Amino acid sequence: MLDNWIASPYHAETRDINRSLLGVPKMRIAVVNEVSAAEKNRDIMSALSGFDHEVVNVGMKKASDSPELTYIDTGFLAALLLNSGHFDLVVGGCGTGQGFLGSAMQYPNVFAGLIEGPLDAWLFAQINGGNCISLALNKGYGWAGEVNLRFIFERLFSVELGCGYPEHRKESQKQSRERLKGISRTVHLPFGRIVESIEPAVLANVLQFPGVIASLEIDRIEDAALRSALVARCRSLGIQTP
Repeated sequence: MLDNWIASPYHAETRDINRSLLGVPKMRIAVVNEVSAAEKNRDIMSALSGFDHEVVNVGMKKASDSPELTYIDTGFLAALLLNSGHFDLVVGGCGTGQGFLGSAMQYPNVFAGLIEGPLDAWLFAQINGGNCISLALNKGYGWAGEVNLRFIFERLFSVELGCGYPEHRKESQKQSRERLKGISRTVHLPFGRIVESIEPAVLANVLQFPGVIASLEIDRIEDAALRSALVARCRSLGIQTP
């Protein structure tokens, strides 16, 4: 059985969340942990429970998982999941959050932010309206670290993505987000081309990780070039696709 699971309706110990305050529609969220913070995966999944979002645990669940994923791998994985069109948000990170952030932002259609506390989450959601967050999961992760994670997600989901803050900056921020999307399209190769040419070691690590192929649903990817590139690379690696 694939070691993927969806965050269950909140556990008894999870405090009740006033759902009338939630500002975003239901999302499909992927969690992608790398090796240095693999043991924090349980904390992230617990913190994400209790919301009306579908959460798929795609990355490492414990440090002994194989193949081992570094932030180089999970950055590519985050981009792959977002560009597949099957996920609305990716939650990742590493020891400091900086490595995963830099890795994920090398790819098109990834708009990521470093989130260290609830205020970061609240502002990122409104001003940047991004689709990927990077968490610092070792640096500063001490007493009540798991509580901080829960507060982060409460604030992240408490406002409408891209609604703008403060109010008088809302239109300017919307224009900036749209310009950034255009810049991303201009300066990056199409993701299908990236899959065709990316370093084999990174591609193999990611595609061979348990549950990744199932989460990608390759046959349902609308981007024909990306779908074709993934099928071809999987075949070359001896990976079976649906």
